[in-house]
Amino acid sequence: MFDNFYGNARAVDTLRGMVAANRIPQTILLEGPQGVGKATLARKLAAAVLGNEALIDRDDLSLEGNAEIIADREKWPAEKRNEEPLFFSSHPDFLTFPPDGPMRQISIPQMRLLRDHAQYLPMKGTRRVFLIDRLDKANDQAANSLLKTLEEPPPYLILIATAENAYDLLPTIRSRSVPVRLAPLSEAEMKLYVKSRHLDAPDRRLALAGGSPGVAMSLDLEVFDKRRKVMLALLSSASGVSPFGSWVRYSETLSASKSERLEDYLHVLYQLLEDLVRVAHDVPPGRNADVKKELTEIAKAVQFEWIEKAVRHTDELVELVRRNIQKGLALDAMVVSLSAARG
Repeated sequence: MFDNFYGNARAVDTLRGMVAANRIPQTILLEGPQGVGKATLARKLAAAVLGNEALIDRDDLSLEGNAEIIADREKWPAEKRNEEPLFFSSHPDFLTFPPDGPMRQISIPQMRLLRDHAQYLPMKGTRRVFLIDRLDKANDQAANSLLKTLEEPPPYLILIATAENAYDLLPTIRSRSVPVRLAPLSEAEMKLYVKSRHLDAPDRRLALAGGSPGVAMSLDLEVFDKRRKVMLALLSSASGVSPFGSWVRYSETLSASKSERLEDYLHVLYQLLEDLVRVAHDVPPGRNADVKKELTEIAKAVQFEWIEKAVRHTDELVELVRRNIQKGLALDAMVVSLSAARG
């Protein structure tokens, strides 16, 4: 069941050994960067336990039909989403609970539904497997609701959770989970993956993916370039390379867009700041080599302390995303704050 999984051989061997010995922990935490294959590996583990891999793979959230369901629910009122908590279950004994709504969070109703379904006996065999994809997207109330299931799980239940950073989870959840760490793939592994998928612009996808095959596969280069242009404009204005007015038009456009999520822009901003540090120390940029000229201009205009402050401010915005802050105003405030720091 674990064939054709790229990279992270140690993690794969760990799970394969659990299945072979029939000693599978009741709660497993797959931790690692976005797109490195955590949910894919969870489905492969579920298939090894339950069988019928083809049926389980229908719940791959990246499939067009599933992605459309998730995107469509963003338009639903919160009351309707709470009445019909989101989960996928093509296989009767395998349930997937993904982030839901415009903020893409794991909700309290979802965790309550998980607890209810955990009481049902297996329909096809001796086990049931539940996947909570991106448990780090659960707020404290939803996480606490899950704890009730983790404290006394039924003997037939295997619960798999994924998270980018285990330390974003409650300590009580971490203490009840067996961690399995997935790391970014090596350059050689990524080249094999990209070649096997016959992806367009392979060199650029390799650079931007950062060792994550899921990112390489799903990355929309046109959308990425649009978001990067906005974040470059933010850094350029905040550093004094360009006037504040050049940023305003981007801010107004972003504020008017209801479909664009601040979280996606902040992810791009982190990548730019990482390469800004590299350029400032005369190291070639890793992911954004094609905008090295723009990054060099910004690096010459600021000190390292300014870059450090920009990273901290981005961290703060990531935390505030869950509170549904206004995109344009939040980024305007960041530009003003960094401009003052430069002065």
